Amino acid sequence: MNVTFNQAKIAFILLILLITITGCATQKPVPQNEDQALSNPPQATDPISETVNEPPAAEETSNPSNPPVEYDPAWPDQTVSSSKGHLVNSCVPDELRDKATTLTTSEGVHLSALVLGSGDKGVLLAHEQGYSICSFLDMGTELADSGYLVVIPEYRNHGASQNFEEDNQNIDRDADAALSELKRLGAKSVFLAGASCGGSTAIIAGVRQELPIEGLIILSSPAQCGPLDAIPGVKQIEAPSLFVFSPGDYGGSIEKEVRKLYQESGATDKELIVDESGYHGTDMYRRGEQGDALKSKLIDFIKTSFN
Repeated sequence: MNVTFNQAKIAFILLILLITITGCATQKPVPQNEDQALSNPPQATDPISETVNEPPAAEETSNPSNPPVEYDPAWPDQTVSSSKGHLVNSCVPDELRDKATTLTTSEGVHLSALVLGSGDKGVLLAHEQGYSICSFLDMGTELADSGYLVVIPEYRNHGASQNFEEDNQNIDRDADAALSELKRLGAKSVFLAGASCGGSTAIIAGVRQELPIEGLIILSSPAQCGPLDAIPGVKQIEAPSLFVFSPGDYGGSIEKEVRKLYQESGATDKELIVDESGYHGTDMYRRGEQGDALKSKLIDFIKTSFN
């Protein structure tokens, strides 16, 4: 009787243990690869990671305009403000005054300038001393309409540019500022054009900037303007070059100067033009009897040099 009771008791205990072991196994299944499950625990969704594969935003292609600057203009009686606050020569027509901008040279001189047109083919038009930004305005607008990016700076101590206490010995820095603006606005190459000392400084500044030079136009420019010597620079310019003078200009001295630049030019494709009008600089095409033909030749030369 006692043996039967003990056997039953042992059997009951074994049954309880069997049920307990079976229940634990069914409640906690072991993953097929437990090491992998532990090493890669589930993570919360990161809202940033969800946007990683989105296409990047388009890059900004336009350059912000230069802010206007307050300064004393050289010719206050001929200076007005554009609707954007830039000082500009009153000779500029109303419809073009919003094309005015303010440039600043390396030594902090503020210049009024016009930016006309757009594109990656830049043109610098540098006026002669004693003249204004409007000397090249007609050529500038025509080139802009033809698809070129044109910058016409007004030199220090002229027009709406700053009345600088020092003289004009460093006006090559004004050309530097204009060329820097062309590059900032997207020009990939430049054409240099200038009248009188504007041409001399265009040469000097042109060869020390990084953009390729497509061509050069010189109108009555001296080989040396004050302390600024254009001879070393013109030797480096191998692009097509056009040199124009009028006999008798400044008693024949301008002819000698232009011929010096022509002779020292590094270009193999170069031309020396004698204009019989007797005028100086841009006046050769603005006031001469054959002025329209000369202007057309200059514009065609620029277009051909780029193409």
